[in-house]
Amino acid sequence: MKYIIPIIIAGLIALDQGIKYWAVNNLQLAGQIKIWPDVFHLAYVENRGAAFGIMQNRQTLFIIITLAVLGGILWQWKQIPDNKSGKAMKIALILIVSGAIGNLIDRIILGYVVDMFYFVLIDFPVFNVADICVVCGTILLMPILIFGDIEPAEEEEFNTNLETEN
Repeated sequence: MKYIIPIIIAGLIALDQGIKYWAVNNLQLAGQIKIWPDVFHLAYVENRGAAFGIMQNRQTLFIIITLAVLGGILWQWKQIPDNKSGKAMKIALILIVSGAIGNLIDRIILGYVVDMFYFVLIDFPVFNVADICVVCGTILLMPILIFGDIEPAEEEEFNTNLETEN
């Protein structure tokens, strides 16, 4: 059980990097492959910015921010409670860490992030597996951060709270 988290993170990073490797070797020359015409294409894009292509050519800044976020997550990891909220938070952070490392590898080695998934129908910015991990992890993490513990209150605690309110 001790090694499951690093194995999951390594697996997600390997999936991301494997698909990016395929994209570099197959999509770079082809340009686009129409999987579902006018809906979904595979398209090779070198993203030198952040999400949606903002802040172009600031790789050093993105590397520093990514390392700081990864360091913060690692530093806080042991503080996460071992309850339902804590487990959900760890799943979210595993996804975020995997995606952050996947894109960090690209930024350090290539100087840009390789993107390839393109929803033509809605003209959504091109993205990759690492982006999917970060977004899914963030979506999972937000309700936990906003609403707090998802454990149901104990009946005694609930009754005590009702009595103090009356």
